[in-house]
Amino acid sequence: MALELPALPYDYDALAPYMSRETLEFHHDKHHQAYVTKGNELLEGSAHAGKSIEEICKAAFAENNAGLINNVGQHYNHMHFWNWMKKGGGGSKVPGALEKAIASDLGGFDKFRADFIAAGVGQFGSGWAWLAVKNGKLEVMKTPNGENPLMHGATPVLGCDVWEHSYYIDYRNARPKYLEAFIDNMINWDYVAELYEAAS
Repeated sequence: MALELPALPYDYDALAPYMSRETLEFHHDKHHQAYVTKGNELLEGSAHAGKSIEEICKAAFAENNAGLINNVGQHYNHMHFWNWMKKGGGGSKVPGALEKAIASDLGGFDKFRADFIAAGVGQFGSGWAWLAVKNGKLEVMKTPNGENPLMHGATPVLGCDVWEHSYYIDYRNARPKYLEAFIDNMINWDYVAELYEAAS
């Protein structure tokens, strides 16, 4: 089963002014496509060809296979990343069960927001900030490069790409401002809640 670049679930202008058409064109059409192309090259004829993308992510990490971690891992991360955002998204209006879990596991929305931004800002170099389910509870995590919570025994329900190509056109080096805009104006909480229900 070859990896395929999914279409964006919205128009290139949908997330403006928080994420520009130019960023989405470069990020989706060039960067994500490159992970798909390289991932398919690495998988062709390998023992992992035909496995699910989740299985490949876990196996690649267990084998310390940097090529697959960074290409198939990034493909998995980005497949969800586009769906983790929507026009008119963000803010603290979180669907019921997820809101309760954020309150009980993370100390409430404001603390989650601060901790998620801190995780993204504190990820040195390229990587991701995450909200994941581990051992039945929500946890804020960060990972370097193409790694994701699947590789660390957790299930991601929300992730923010903090590689420079995700924000540099719009925010230059102001990563905290980008993370604030992501939480306050872009998150598709319905999709996060759907993943949370599936992981619970």
